[in-house]
Amino acid sequence: MTEEETFRRFEVGEADTGQRVDKFLAGREKEWSRMAVQSWIRNDRVRVDGRSVKSNHRLNEGEWVEVSVPPPEEAAVLAEPIPLAIIYEDSDVIVIDKPRGMVVHPAPGNPSGTLVNALLAHCGDLSGINGVIRPGIVHRIDKDTSGLIMAAKHDTAHQSLAEQLKEHTVDRVYQALVLGNIPHDRGTVDAPIGRDPKNRQRMAVEPKNGKPAVTHFEVTERFGTATLVRCRLETGRTHQIRVHMKAIGHPVAGDPVYSSNPKRWPIDGQALHAAVLGFDHPRTGERLRFETPLPTDIETCLTRLREGLA
Repeated sequence: MTEEETFRRFEVGEADTGQRVDKFLAGREKEWSRMAVQSWIRNDRVRVDGRSVKSNHRLNEGEWVEVSVPPPEEAAVLAEPIPLAIIYEDSDVIVIDKPRGMVVHPAPGNPSGTLVNALLAHCGDLSGINGVIRPGIVHRIDKDTSGLIMAAKHDTAHQSLAEQLKEHTVDRVYQALVLGNIPHDRGTVDAPIGRDPKNRQRMAVEPKNGKPAVTHFEVTERFGTATLVRCRLETGRTHQIRVHMKAIGHPVAGDPVYSSNPKRWPIDGQALHAAVLGFDHPRTGERLRFETPLPTDIETCLTRLREGLA
């Protein structure tokens, strides 16, 4: 096993007894496709209790499945002249108002048309700390979440911004339209988040195996059947606001993963917008703060609620 490879080990539980080993492994991580797992098996990267197996091997409770995951093959990312809503830019950092539907960086199924493709065309060079697939990307927001995101143009700026995120000194405030009437004006959700053991494509509150996650929220408008809130992130876990609001019984409106009847809302994705972004400039130390208004589709939802049409 080389230094770039990752070694993982899983115990077969009662519920997994009789399952094919390729299907078992493909369900462990979101990024692992069944085709990729079968390739690892053919190349003797998968062992069951120390033995080589075939893809159709059926598992028994108590067995240990070991896998040596090869490093991802990173292809060059092409620059694409995609229009960007630039909120701020200098020689160190750029802040973009990302539209709903745009993926932040290339990934399986989304090799082009991403924010990174657009940034490469606009900026030329970006920091290389996160490799060729995620150049310049310091933090991410979901494909179907709109709003502010920053990128670093060189490694020094990237290191500064990443450290601020680690120290929780970056201001990240989201506006979210959530289902139901939140009775109290403000609150804090302090609940660890990890992969949902029942569905590896989702995240969930996981008290035992999750990572610490804290979201502060404040009600800004009530509609009876829904509530508009401002959420401030203290941490930045995957799907954090979406998972936390669902956990307290108020999932984000239109969320195709964590809420019911998302098609009820005239919006393609969750009604979640990264409205405020604040950080210390990586070169000057000056405090910068940016705010962007809600996109038209969320405003349409609010108008319908105010008129009693939703």
